[in-house]
Amino acid sequence: MDPSKNPYAPGAGLPPPALAGRDHVIANAQVALKRLATGKTSRSIVLYGLRGVGKTVLLRKCEDLAAEQGCITKWIEAPEDRSLPSILAPALRTILLQVAGAQLTTLVAKAMGALAGFVSVMRLKYEDVELSIDAKALLGTADSGNLESDLTELIQAVGDAAKDKGKAVVLFIDELQYVEEIQLAALISALHAANQRLLPIAVYAAGLPQILGQSGRAKSYAERLFEYVEVDALGDQEAREALCKPAGKEGVTFSDEAIDHIVKRTGGYPYFLQEWGKQAWNAAAQNPIELWDATLASQVATSELDESFFAVRFDRMTPAEREYVLAMAVLGPGPHRSGDIARRLGKAVSKVAPTRSSLINKGMVYSPAHGDTAFTVPLFDEFMVRNYSPKPKRR
Repeated sequence: MDPSKNPYAPGAGLPPPALAGRDHVIANAQVALKRLATGKTSRSIVLYGLRGVGKTVLLRKCEDLAAEQGCITKWIEAPEDRSLPSILAPALRTILLQVAGAQLTTLVAKAMGALAGFVSVMRLKYEDVELSIDAKALLGTADSGNLESDLTELIQAVGDAAKDKGKAVVLFIDELQYVEEIQLAALISALHAANQRLLPIAVYAAGLPQILGQSGRAKSYAERLFEYVEVDALGDQEAREALCKPAGKEGVTFSDEAIDHIVKRTGGYPYFLQEWGKQAWNAAAQNPIELWDATLASQVATSELDESFFAVRFDRMTPAEREYVLAMAVLGPGPHRSGDIARRLGKAVSKVAPTRSSLINKGMVYSPAHGDTAFTVPLFDEFMVRNYSPKPKRR
């Protein structure tokens, strides 16, 4: 098949040619954003799920919907080892400039002064805060040095300015699990206070499954503040649609056997469906794409993932962390009890607990239930067994 016409788009955050199985999420977000834009109450949203399920794609779709409603939007990615003030302050500056437009109102000036004060004190507390604000700090507002109270005052000032201008503001934060819990608590508290005052400001975020526990520990009322939406693998029919629809637009079909093979091998995960679809298209000499094309695609896609998607995550781990995840992988897909993993390693649970915590912080594993551990990356167990499990000794 002509590679230049290949319709599949595997990649981090790339929108797939067919966004299958997410209609209910999009519809709910559309209603919530319309309410926010028209001055009505609306809960913020957190999308959570494993790697490769399309959280970022959905979050981008929500950003588009917000823009269609006339909201002022700002996208933020929360990287590891960065403080919340360092990524939030530049975003709020951009938002305030958009709120102001051609006319700097009193409330916009007040919010900019609050931001200047916030930055000046947070720069002393967090070394990665490098922003300079060309405004005079508003003494006594958002400048106490206490992140929770200062961020609350700052978010309220931004919300007041937006409301005065008849605008709604939506912050989009990807990889929310990397925000430290004490800083996440400050963000939740600030958003809660803004909601109580019916200010038109919301946060739409995406993160790995551990964000549920993190936000709950940060603030007990987080579950009432946010609507938590699980983004999972696609069901059988949805997976078939995501695979077949893009090819169909090019006049290409799959045999039933090829579809069955790809859906089974990918587990219905959107990222993998795109990777397998791409490789099956390139492997096929003619239409339709047959089982032997899909089988070859599995070989090529697996090799590609081993060298990129999986390898990038493996390379970030320490030797102890690699031993831990290999023990998990040998036990099977999971989730696994912490005790079973420790026994596999021949160590006490207390001895390997720091390694488990480090892997959770890195976003490699999560705890779906107390004492359980599972991979955040689908098929990572197969990657570890395939490449790093001890080979049986020859006699």
